[in-house]
Amino acid sequence: MTIFITLVALLQTFSVSLGVGTSTLAIINFFVAIADGKIDETERKMMGVVYVALRVAMVAILVTTLTLVALEFLNSGAVSLTPFDVAQLFTLCVLFINAVLMTARLMPSTFGPAIQAGSWYTLGTLVALKLQGITDFTFVQFFMAYATWLVLAVGIVNGIMSLLKKRR
Repeated sequence: MTIFITLVALLQTFSVSLGVGTSTLAIINFFVAIADGKIDETERKMMGVVYVALRVAMVAILVTTLTLVALEFLNSGAVSLTPFDVAQLFTLCVLFINAVLMTARLMPSTFGPAIQAGSWYTLGTLVALKLQGITDFTFVQFFMAYATWLVLAVGIVNGIMSLLKKRR
């Protein structure tokens, strides 16, 4: 069982890494595509490939995280779920809900890309913190840091978009 858990944890780490990397490419592609005011066919194709990689990462991170949480729950019960586990699951929920809203064009570009990128970077940070053994924060501490980070991400993304629009 230890080998299985280790393999799932490794796959989870790879999935988060893939998601952080492709999210970075997605936001860069988005900036490049909107810089001239229109998204041409080549830009659309490149963005499509990146979005497929993001979806693969999202499915893999969901499956691996749920597997690890389920194994922890089966071994120790609900009391074993730590604020760290809840933070991961919460971030995943935000990531998936935002992706669905963006796909349905219900989330404005003022917020959607920044929430997506901010959530991926949050997952990457959580993995890095876990590797360093820093998981003893409360959910309230996490939530305040996450909300602050998302506000900052929205400001950064919209600031860059504003600069790109002014250049046109």
